Amino acid sequence: MQRRQFLLALGAAATLPRLAGAAPAGSTTRIGAAWRGPRNTDPYFAGVLAADWETRRLSIAYAVPLPTRPHGISAKPDGGLLVIGVRPGTWLLRCDGTGQVLREERLDSARTRLGGHAIGQGDKIFTTETDVASGRGRIGVRDANTLAKLDEWDSHGIDPHQLVSDAQGRILVANGGIPRSIPGDRKHDLERMDSCLVRLDGADGRLLDQWRLDDRRLSLRHLAWNQDPRSGDTLLGIALQAEHDDPAARAAAPLLALLHNDALTVPSQQNDGIGYAGDIAPAAHGGFALSSNQAGLALAWQPQAPDRLTPVVKFKETYALAPWADGGDPGGLLVSTAYGLVRWLPGGEPVFLAWPEPMAVDNHWTLAA
Repeated sequence: MQRRQFLLALGAAATLPRLAGAAPAGSTTRIGAAWRGPRNTDPYFAGVLAADWETRRLSIAYAVPLPTRPHGISAKPDGGLLVIGVRPGTWLLRCDGTGQVLREERLDSARTRLGGHAIGQGDKIFTTETDVASGRGRIGVRDANTLAKLDEWDSHGIDPHQLVSDAQGRILVANGGIPRSIPGDRKHDLERMDSCLVRLDGADGRLLDQWRLDDRRLSLRHLAWNQDPRSGDTLLGIALQAEHDDPAARAAAPLLALLHNDALTVPSQQNDGIGYAGDIAPAAHGGFALSSNQAGLALAWQPQAPDRLTPVVKFKETYALAPWADGGDPGGLLVSTAYGLVRWLPGGEPVFLAWPEPMAVDNHWTLAA
């Protein structure tokens, strides 16, 4: 890609307020990611990519071969990762900061399948799961060391996808609400969709709260926290995926829902023209960034202008997002694309680092220790 084309692709970055400067010379950022080679049949890996901002190069710090395609990735304090197989998942594993696999748990003969995401809380991790026989959503409570299941809770919905914990240790779960076949992961009977957001007691899984959007064909999928700097209020951003039968309704569907003061709303009707938000991350001014790989866009939302979504990155296969702070100033993003990593800063020039080898990075990534 020529420099002029690259700058044109990222020119929309100038549309948001400028807050921060360039990253310190010589600094390196470690990113937990998953990828395969350029062909659909290539094997999958998870590991850490090292971004050297001084030399403008990406390298692979370590790579762990995976049984099948992965989905959610969580960073561990020792530089290791917790990796979850893609829905309907039959494995999860954790590795240390050198890429040595410390534990792999298989679910091949279990009565549940993984939904693709997990969170850690103390000596436990929580996984979204689906009961194969009933199709009901479950939350697996697992030992953080052995990954063995200790308990199982009702997710109070179907198709549970991502989950997060709040400051009080409660668990919030996005039940996507899409009926799916296992095996095959095929959607069916979409007229029965019932997506909801639930808040569970983190000690016993008791249902504390439940919310639904008026439009039942909007699937609540991915979650991210941020804080409005004006009020100090905590905001939960929720990435939406439209499942309407009518293509025009899908194309016009919103991408973002917001949980604020225990009210679930859709702040903006602006979208990507497709109705598919792939990932979400906290962004500048207490807002959120949403990716649309099908449209090749990352869009930013801010509570100061709640009706607007502003394009900040335009690149083929824009997908995985991670927050980026420079010198303590938050609001930047690390964005995966078809060609490499884009570092976007509200107050600086965008930076592009090509992949270290031909590779297709998967849907989500995270900052690693």
